[in-house]
Amino acid sequence: MPFLPWNEIETVLLDMDGTLLDLHYDNQFWLHHLPKRLAQIRGISEAQSQREMTARYESVFGQIQWYCLDYWAECLEMDLENEFMPLKRELAHLLALRDDTIPFLDALHDSGRQVVLVTNAHPNSLALKLEHTQLDAHIDNLISTHEFGVTKESQLLWERLQARVKFDAHRTLFVDDSLPILNAAKTYGIKHLLAVDNPDSTLPNRNISEFPAVRDYRLMLDDIKQNPVGTALNGRF
Repeated sequence: MPFLPWNEIETVLLDMDGTLLDLHYDNQFWLHHLPKRLAQIRGISEAQSQREMTARYESVFGQIQWYCLDYWAECLEMDLENEFMPLKRELAHLLALRDDTIPFLDALHDSGRQVVLVTNAHPNSLALKLEHTQLDAHIDNLISTHEFGVTKESQLLWERLQARVKFDAHRTLFVDDSLPILNAAKTYGIKHLLAVDNPDSTLPNRNISEFPAVRDYRLMLDDIKQNPVGTALNGRF
C-alpha cells in the first residue's frame, strides 16, 4: 500500500473510467460488443469486424479521436444520437462504480480537499455514465477534456486545466489507471501520482511498479481523515 503525504495534498484530480468506475463496461463495449454489433448490422463476419476496429483503434490511440464519440459515429457512418448511443446503452447494465469509490470520495470531501474529475470521456459518454452511477452527486467539479480539445496525454491539456482549476502542482494528487497519462502528468510537474492496479474488476491485478499503486482506496481513508486541509478550501467552487 503506497504511503501518500496527505498533509501536502490540497487538490485531488481523478480520472473516471478504471479509476472511479469499473473499466469492465468500456472494455466490453469497445473490444467485444461494438465489433460484434457492427458485424451483425453490416452482414460481415465478427472476425473481419474485429480486425477492422482494431486497426481503427490503433490509428488514433491516445489522441482526442480515440475518446471522441462524434469521431467514431462519423467514422462508422452512424448517427451519434440515434444509432451509436443506443449501442452504448445496450451494455449500460455493466456501468458500475468501484466498490471503494464512494467511501474514498466522501473522505476526500469531508477532509476539505478540492476534488476534480478530469476525464478524457466524450460529454455524451460522461452523461451516460453519470445517469447510471450518480457519480456527480459525490464530486462538485466534473471536467471532460473535450472542452479543451486535447487529452490528458498532452502537455497542453495540463496547462489549460491548471488555468481553469488553479491547482498548485506541488500540492496536487492525480489518480489514473493509464501509465502514459500518469507519465504526462509527471512531466508537467504534478508531484503526487497514484496508479490503479485493478481498473477492470474481471481482470487480474496489474502489479504496477512505475508509480505507487492502489487496489482499494478504503485503505487510505484513515490517513485522509487524519490529515484534513482545514476550512481554507471550503466553498472553493
